[in-house]
Amino acid sequence: MTIANQSPNQISLSVVLPAHNEEENIKSTVDSCLLYLQGKVSDFEIIVVNDGSTDSTLEILKQLNGSDRRVIYVNHEINRGYGDALKSGFDRARLDYIFFMDSDGQFDIADLGRLLQYIEKDNVVIGYREDRADSAVRSLNAWLYAQYIRLFFGLSVRDMDCAFKIFPNEAYEKVRPVKSGGALFSAELLIKLTNAGYALIEVPVRHFPRKFGTQSGANIRVILRMFRESWKLRNELRN
Repeated sequence: MTIANQSPNQISLSVVLPAHNEEENIKSTVDSCLLYLQGKVSDFEIIVVNDGSTDSTLEILKQLNGSDRRVIYVNHEINRGYGDALKSGFDRARLDYIFFMDSDGQFDIADLGRLLQYIEKDNVVIGYREDRADSAVRSLNAWLYAQYIRLFFGLSVRDMDCAFKIFPNEAYEKVRPVKSGGALFSAELLIKLTNAGYALIEVPVRHFPRKFGTQSGANIRVILRMFRESWKLRNELRN
């Protein structure tokens, strides 16, 4: 049965937001989540993982938690990487469904409504950016990465790393551990979920230019880590 046929009091949702140096974005992102989720679901929590920020992100999170206990923060003392930030959030999640998106303002929580109508217990619903607001270089890197994952693992989706996905918490429990701590995390998660029998439903979502802060996902250290972790994952899946 899909969420479209259920009343809001039948849905509980853990929202996970990874954050690294997002002092200019995090409050507006959390506030928009709080506003949107009111009345949409019976119970929710917003878990923000501060991944070793060196700006005032952590202090802002403490203030947000103090004014609303549904806002929970997990703190990494040092920057551990995108995948490790998501893992910390997923491990902390206690409700029926896990949804995650980036905290940089490039997605709108309102587009969650597009995904919710496809939720079933055996579905993983993943967004793809219908009009990607990134530079040509980042878009090319994303395309090359998707081809690499398709050739290396046989997984083909329209937008591998679109940070707008929802799945049952019990699905994550079935595929743990997801070992990749960096950029490969989303691909490993989807590979293991499909291997476990979950169907991937792809839904278009909006994507907006980043107004504040800087992106760091395409630096050489992140890319080299992805290659190392992909070889480890391939060996793991073969055993």
